[in-house]
Amino acid sequence: MATRDPIEHEARTWHQRYRDAVTKNPERRARFSTVSDHPIKELYTPLDIQGLDYTRDLGFPGQFPFTRGVQPTMYRGKLWTMRMFAGLGSAKDTNERFRLLVEAGQTGLSTAFDMPTLMGYDTDSPKARGECGRCGVAIDTLDDMEVLFEDLPIDQITTSMTINPPAPVLWAMYIAMAEKRGIPRRVLGGTIQNDMLKEFIAQKTFMLPPKPSMRLITDTIEFGTKEVPKWNTISISGYHIREAGSTAVQELAFTLADGIAYVESALARGLEVDSFAPRLSFFFNSHLDFFEEIAKFRAARRMWARIMKERFKAKDQRSLWLRFHTQTAGCSLTAQQPYNNVVRTALEALAAVLGGTQSLHTNSLDEVLALPTEEAATIALRTQQIIAEESGAAHTIDPLAGSYFLERLTTEIEEQAFEYIKKIDDMGGMVAAIERNYPQMEIADAAYAYQTQIDTNEKTVVGVNKYATEEAIPVDILHIDPHLEAQQIERTNRVKEQRQREAVAAALERLGEAAQGTDNLMPFILDAVNAHATEQEICDVLREIFGVYRDPGVY
Repeated sequence: MATRDPIEHEARTWHQRYRDAVTKNPERRARFSTVSDHPIKELYTPLDIQGLDYTRDLGFPGQFPFTRGVQPTMYRGKLWTMRMFAGLGSAKDTNERFRLLVEAGQTGLSTAFDMPTLMGYDTDSPKARGECGRCGVAIDTLDDMEVLFEDLPIDQITTSMTINPPAPVLWAMYIAMAEKRGIPRRVLGGTIQNDMLKEFIAQKTFMLPPKPSMRLITDTIEFGTKEVPKWNTISISGYHIREAGSTAVQELAFTLADGIAYVESALARGLEVDSFAPRLSFFFNSHLDFFEEIAKFRAARRMWARIMKERFKAKDQRSLWLRFHTQTAGCSLTAQQPYNNVVRTALEALAAVLGGTQSLHTNSLDEVLALPTEEAATIALRTQQIIAEESGAAHTIDPLAGSYFLERLTTEIEEQAFEYIKKIDDMGGMVAAIERNYPQMEIADAAYAYQTQIDTNEKTVVGVNKYATEEAIPVDILHIDPHLEAQQIERTNRVKEQRQREAVAAALERLGEAAQGTDNLMPFILDAVNAHATEQEICDVLREIFGVYRDPGVY
């Protein structure tokens, strides 16, 4: 670099002046580090990025290594999908919320399910009592799925379903529902989360042990590749890893390591990498540290492109794309002074946009207290629309590229994330690492360190450990009808009474036989769904064959 020596000289001179100034006027008593405790220098200069090669490390949007975006036009061509997470009470209740959001300008559907549905149990199970519709929508049967998406243009709008252990079952219900409406499966677009490795690491909704879970995921990837080509059959999710307390580097490293495991499993099945890799999608958290999050998103694209090209020898450019959905950080919301959450969400959403996300959910201010009200959900959607239409953030692509600070941070995050991936590779891959509780313990240590910093006031949470007030700020919250559970049980029982029992029994028996072999299970699950078997009836067959996973509870 022609100007390197003069810059080094000026930098040394400036740092001496800075130290002199600090002697007279000490720095704030703050911890100058990111939310993840990555140290931040007082100043960044060209010296911090002198090893950066523009063509090798940045390139142009839509070109390898995709640091600056996976599409040449990015938001100048099409804005990100505004996909607000919704699910509450009954299928009818959630259908009404979906319609409200679509009318308000939402451009994609995103479905939250209640805890029994997430765990593969029907509402009438003793294990499900008191949970119906509390944290999402209750779906027991194909009939519920039909009500959930009634009169919504599912052939024109994509649908995301946040479901993991029973993902093949809920996806089968969606396909069957669409086909009953005359919509071919080949035109359906959307995503199932379907990421069980992340569940073992962080979110902890379990059904089957890791190896049969991987088989089911690979079944969906294979089935989707051949039968539902517009569908993303997995959303490889860092979001819940971050919500569990990980650092940004851990979120990135463990997510991409999970992705590597899924690619390896699909290749072992005999699939060609370029036949399925273009439909892999990712899901990240956008936390409060503005620049760290932007750097994380940019590093993620560059890392995945290099992994797919160099490790898996992918040839199709789309196989190198890391396309991702983002949700603002639920763990950053506070019950104290809840209206502060609007500001937090706006900053996190802006970071996701400047980081180049393909779709975005903005949390509502009241989600730390209950499911969001219509008013709070509308404010959260308007936050995205203001960023898109008023802020100017979508006018140019990757506007912060070239920032000495941002480029240095992007490189450091990438380097540290690759170090984690190497450790996991040395253990034998992510399944082996999970069985050794490695990522779980790393996250637990990070979460403890961050909470300690808050407890000792090294890190500030406005309204919690600084600027707190005694006054309680009232917020309207959404209440679920206490009679909902009885109504849902009655609805499910009515389906059971009206269906053909022999057809259900035969379909479940065929599924059990297939599970004991090596056939792809998706066609058998679809047959059971079309016979009106319930979610739990199908999942119980899988539990009986494969066993039930119990968390070891290591700390």
